[in-house]
Amino acid sequence: MDLGLNGLKAVVTGGTKGIGRAIVKTLLREGVQVAFCARSTEDVTATEAEFSRIGVKVMGRSVEVGDGPALAAFVDEASKALGGIDIVVANVSALAISNDEASWKSGFDIDMMGTVRLINAALPSLEKSTSAAIVTISSVSAREIDFAAGPYGAFKAAIVHYTQGLALQLAAKNVRVNSVSPGNTYFQGGVWDKIEKGNPTLFKEALALNPTGRMGTPQEIANAVVFLASPAASFVTGTNLVVDGALTRGVQL
Repeated sequence: MDLGLNGLKAVVTGGTKGIGRAIVKTLLREGVQVAFCARSTEDVTATEAEFSRIGVKVMGRSVEVGDGPALAAFVDEASKALGGIDIVVANVSALAISNDEASWKSGFDIDMMGTVRLINAALPSLEKSTSAAIVTISSVSAREIDFAAGPYGAFKAAIVHYTQGLALQLAAKNVRVNSVSPGNTYFQGGVWDKIEKGNPTLFKEALALNPTGRMGTPQEIANAVVFLASPAASFVTGTNLVVDGALTRGVQL
């Protein structure tokens, strides 16, 4: 299937590791010009150099997503450098699980407001596009109570609500808005890699919950994100696509 992505322009947050990195790489391979950001300057520089070999324009910047003015400046720079924005993927998370006030603040600033500010900054460019699409990254923790109940689960649930509200508000402007809720996703250096090494009991319990007998890969999540961002999904808006290998048991109506 031709996803119709070739020549489009995208902005992705958290593009150097895990799911975000896989999203950037997959978009580039589909012919999408991509501007991505992440916190570590070193990681951004290395990722930009590696992905530039794909042969499609890629631009990386070091940005603290919780810094509203810095995030807006990045989006403005990306729009000018790429000649517009067709796709926005809000991917960054604080991964705040603890119930202390600092974790709640971090989750709000990065997960929630990082998503809101990114989209607000990109909307003027998106509204000029004929293939405008927004994809936010939520989590299965938004759908059920698990070990991440607290800031992480609460803000991931809020992101789904926010996303579906936007879909209704922007439909008349031909801007599609969807979310993807990944299940447990394993990659080197990621949360589950660290849990496997630091808390093998929890890792074993989490792994046993999935009837597939494994966790997902960043590429499997990226495939779903890129499809929703593509013109091939032109009549899909306001949905939350769960990609979890049947991990969650709830019926999504």
